[in-house]
Amino acid sequence: MALAASRSGLAAALLIGVAACTPRVAIEAPKDPIVINLNVKIEQEVRVKVERDVDTLLNQNQDIF
Repeated sequence: MALAASRSGLAAALLIGVAACTPRVAIEAPKDPIVINLNVKIEQEVRVKVERDVDTLLNQNQDIF
């Protein structure tokens, strides 16, 4: 009987040891919100429009400079 008890104790210890060593993968949402900065595109569009306006003004008033 003592041998059976020691085997079951050993088996329980092995199961706990194996369960403790199993890898765990946790997928969690980030705590901070994800921010996507789109200002670059807007600034480029504004710059192109201003450059076109300046080109038009210079072409209309060639004697400015």
